[in-house]
Amino acid sequence: MAGLSKKKLYLVSGVMVSTFVPTLAHAETSTSSKSVKHYKVEKKAVASARPAHTAPTSVHASNAEVVHVAVHRTNSVFNTSTPQHSTTQVTVVTGAELLKTGQSNVLSALAQANPAITTAALPGGGASSFVQTMQLRGQSPDDTLILINGHRRHIGANFNSNSGTNWGSEPADISLIPVSAIDHIEVITEGASALYGQDAIAGAVNIVLKKDTHGGSVNFKNSGFYAGDGQALDGSANYGMAIGNKGGYLDLAAQVAHQMPTTRGGDFYGTLFSDSRNETANRNVQRGLGIPKSTLETLSENMAVPFGQGFEFYSTSTFSHRRANVAETYRSAAATDSWINPTLYPNGNQPYITMDQYDFQTDNGIRTHKFGFAWDAYVTYGRDQQKYGTKDSENVSIPGSTQTSFYDGSSIASELTAGLRGSRSFRTSLLPREINLRFGAEYRHDTFQMTEGEPASWEGLGATDHPGNVPLAVTDQNRDVYEGNVNLDFHITKKWEWTLGGRAASYNNLATVETGSIGTRYDFNKRWAIRANINTGYRPPTLGEMSYFYSAPYPGYTVDQIPANSAIAKYLGAGKMKGEYSRSYSIGLDASPIDNFHITGNLYYIAINGRLGSTKSYSVDTSDTTLMNLLSAASLTSATTLSYYANLYNTQTFGGDLNANYTLHTNRYGKFVFSMGINFSDNEIRSAKDNLVNEYTKQMVLHAAPKNREQISVNWEMGKWSFFVQEMRYGSIIYMASPTGAGSVPFKQNPGFITNLELDYKIMPRWTVGVGANNAGNKYPTHISRIIANTQQGLSKYASYSPYGFNGGMYYVKTSLDF
Repeated sequence: MAGLSKKKLYLVSGVMVSTFVPTLAHAETSTSSKSVKHYKVEKKAVASARPAHTAPTSVHASNAEVVHVAVHRTNSVFNTSTPQHSTTQVTVVTGAELLKTGQSNVLSALAQANPAITTAALPGGGASSFVQTMQLRGQSPDDTLILINGHRRHIGANFNSNSGTNWGSEPADISLIPVSAIDHIEVITEGASALYGQDAIAGAVNIVLKKDTHGGSVNFKNSGFYAGDGQALDGSANYGMAIGNKGGYLDLAAQVAHQMPTTRGGDFYGTLFSDSRNETANRNVQRGLGIPKSTLETLSENMAVPFGQGFEFYSTSTFSHRRANVAETYRSAAATDSWINPTLYPNGNQPYITMDQYDFQTDNGIRTHKFGFAWDAYVTYGRDQQKYGTKDSENVSIPGSTQTSFYDGSSIASELTAGLRGSRSFRTSLLPREINLRFGAEYRHDTFQMTEGEPASWEGLGATDHPGNVPLAVTDQNRDVYEGNVNLDFHITKKWEWTLGGRAASYNNLATVETGSIGTRYDFNKRWAIRANINTGYRPPTLGEMSYFYSAPYPGYTVDQIPANSAIAKYLGAGKMKGEYSRSYSIGLDASPIDNFHITGNLYYIAINGRLGSTKSYSVDTSDTTLMNLLSAASLTSATTLSYYANLYNTQTFGGDLNANYTLHTNRYGKFVFSMGINFSDNEIRSAKDNLVNEYTKQMVLHAAPKNREQISVNWEMGKWSFFVQEMRYGSIIYMASPTGAGSVPFKQNPGFITNLELDYKIMPRWTVGVGANNAGNKYPTHISRIIANTQQGLSKYASYSPYGFNGGMYYVKTSLDF
């Protein structure tokens, strides 16, 4: 750095650098803003200091000399990214590609861009509608580790308690990150458990934020559905600035998205009124099948400040607020419906669940070179609080009550992490390249709380259509995790690379578990390479999965998801919950047969023992005195069926994926980028606890998401114009409307083809306008049979968790300004 008077030697990821500048992580990628003199490094020396697949970058100096060296190594603790060409497969989706999808939600955009990821527009009913979830390679969202700049992202407080795709999951919510803050997203599908975390069973998703030192962008988008509803406004911006003159940066980003609701439910088939009005009444009264109304505001900062003596301070933070209203089961005004107060609602009522969410995470640390090692010491804290309510409702159990809005309680999840990571490269005459060592230790403190709703929300039948948290639901759980890991990367020949990794973790309320991975890659030449991986993993049940409570009332029955550690669950046969153990095997190909043409392909097998899931619904036997006493003590006498979360299955997944892209440059017609992606994952149940599950619960595990996704796209650019077209195919799914009666009969949704388009024009070099459409062909899912739809009073016109939604085509217009 500036101000040093002596020339020093520094080891940067295994390369001895002679310079006047002891710099850090950002210095590996930054360039000086001042005019500096560049000393040439012998070409052969640089080539011998890096593997063939690693591109060189530069070491930054401020008013001092700069030496260009290779510094991006697979296991460097300074790297926020994972190299794409190593023993681990990494698929990269850039921030520009996310914006090109036309989606405002980061998760929806990522799923549209990467066929290995699927997500449903509406994961489930009730509170499960609040947070969108994803599946990577057909696994639970909890089996994918979410990272921000290489560090763990905290999970959310919302447990997906209602049946549907990803039933019973409690994942991190990447939708709470501004899309304008993202430089790129890495989808890591192999070797992830030992290097990133034991719970990366399916893989990891690493969101790398921008670290610009100048300029920014502003983006606006207005969208709506062909049907005339679901209008949405989305605005995002980011701005980067330099901090000091030594390579520091601060990148700020924000996004505000407001989504109006859609309605796609069927006509109410039952009795609306007990008088003559029933014959002529409008039956389009149900609002429970549609995208909920929501508003999201989210902010982020990504910063690094170099200090003297080779230290760098960094900070990454996000803050989000979301407000959402989810329509519940419509209640008619007929006298036969005992769940409605005709005085308050003479024409029937449509109750709503409300959520008010505050989420933040801050990750702060120091990077430095000391004792020949690169070090990263950090402290991260994340917290998600969700307050629930019911409005446009009533509690008919309270005589004379006119209360229509209720506070239902809250759920809160937090995670405190403190860690230290180190890395170093060693030379030995026995091997042709350096040995790269990475290691680390981490402490985590997880908490989960549920608070009680106001008494009027849960007394008797409770608030219609979502009773609040009863005293049984109140919980305050915590867990301490001590974790250590080590990873070794080396070449036994110039073309043959190996990685060995191990991780041990001790959970104070569960077990001490060791996992590991072995990976290898062989480069036949610069165009062809093969790789293979063996991994073991462990995913503990979240604290929410162990203690969450939720009540889901329907006309004629109520399904209560009771805490797995409650006396009621234990009476029904619940044992002590344990984690999921996994092993996986994969073999892959990386190829560039010709210039500008790249192919990656994989075959994989994932086996999970003790897979977690919700049990079948147990009908409440009113003659069972012990059970009725337990329900009475818990203020749950209105419950007609009960279920809880447990280790239920041993599963296996056979799958494969293939991605290819080709860039064609022409003199007259501009540039064309052709892309193709295919993913196939077939889940099977090897064994199950048949006394705890049934056909309904099994179908949710096996067929709630499509087995296969295929997509092709063309991106054309010429002058001021650009055009993007994408064709996607989703495989079939099995839809089941409810866990009881005709609703538990499997219904097959046929495969669907979806076309997405976008046309952009640069009015000025930095000002672009565009128009586009998602699902341009206005494709709707297969209609649900009337017998099944009638189990929900005709509401289920389409599968609620259809992988491409059920709202038909969506158009949008957008503009962006760079500065």
